[in-house]
Amino acid sequence: MPPGNTRLGVIGGGQLGMMLVQAARDKSCYTMVYDPDENSPAGAICDEHFCAGYDNKTMLRKMARQCDAATIEFENIPVSVLKYFNQHSFLTPSPQALAIVQDRLSEKKFIRSLGIKTTNFAAVNQLKDLRAAWEELSPPLVIKTARLGYDGKGQRLVETLAQAEQAFAEAKQQPCIAEEWLPLLREISVVLARDRHGTSHCFPTAENEHRHGILHRSSVPANISQRTDQQAKAISKQIAAGLNYCGVLCVEFFIGAGGQLLVNEIAPRTHNSGHYTLDACTSSQFDQQLNILCGTRLAKVRLIQPITMINLLGPLWNGEEKTWCRLFPPAKVRLHWYGKKDARPNRKMGHFCVLGDSVEETIQSAEDIYQQLRRAMK
Repeated sequence: MPPGNTRLGVIGGGQLGMMLVQAARDKSCYTMVYDPDENSPAGAICDEHFCAGYDNKTMLRKMARQCDAATIEFENIPVSVLKYFNQHSFLTPSPQALAIVQDRLSEKKFIRSLGIKTTNFAAVNQLKDLRAAWEELSPPLVIKTARLGYDGKGQRLVETLAQAEQAFAEAKQQPCIAEEWLPLLREISVVLARDRHGTSHCFPTAENEHRHGILHRSSVPANISQRTDQQAKAISKQIAAGLNYCGVLCVEFFIGAGGQLLVNEIAPRTHNSGHYTLDACTSSQFDQQLNILCGTRLAKVRLIQPITMINLLGPLWNGEEKTWCRLFPPAKVRLHWYGKKDARPNRKMGHFCVLGDSVEETIQSAEDIYQQLRRAMK
């Protein structure tokens, strides 16, 4: 269907939803957002905000029946809600795909079933499972809650069994996964789009740096060999095909000290490490999501120039916009602000991108600006 005639739904009202709504408005789509927060970033700019809890079937049905197509903005929505919504409207990705990736254990087992390598892991449902995992795996370990973890939440690096038992207790002994910790050479991610017919296109691979479990920086092109790049993209397409996936998907990889490529996690949505596509690619991850929702052909994407993105978290923000403006030279820097009201510690409030002639130049410039911001906000 032509984009201008499409009524699109977004379940979730955060910054990913906001950026999708912005892209949809550029194509004259009518946008609806379902989110219980009356101040959500996407809800503030869409054509119609359904402000209700995810257990409100009346409101869910009302929005679903008005949508030509819909997508999710974050993955931790109850599958029962998505199945209910999918009865009334075309939804990407499918509830079946979401059910696999919402649980870290089922996700890891699925990846392994495809013959793809991950870190060694073990399921932890009881204290005896944790002690068995400690004997079976090679410590130190990372203890992660099986569900509802993101941005470093619900995970802890442990070096002793006592620390592992404490981490399990802090997780209130809910189901967890224990993973071997590995010294890493790099972390990379591949964002891809897969349409209703199974056609996939990958964006350029990003190299990532995390701090305290939260993405700090993404740089493109990644400092990896052509062989590693091709392998990562091929694995990402294999995972998407195995899930019978439709939509935008991100696959995060570890590159071990010996160069081994391991899948870390799958994100069934547009992704933080793909924000650079708004400023440095011929088509963004949000444009591709729209192509899928509208049933139009995927764009063939290329990188226009090297770029580095840095996340701006809550502690850096104090509302003094004039201070920010002084620190961003407009010729090479793009600032994206999410419009969130509450600048909680470690909450993603925005990001900025630096463009340049080489990725090394963009990394240096971006980090210089970031340090200036830290000093200015003290």
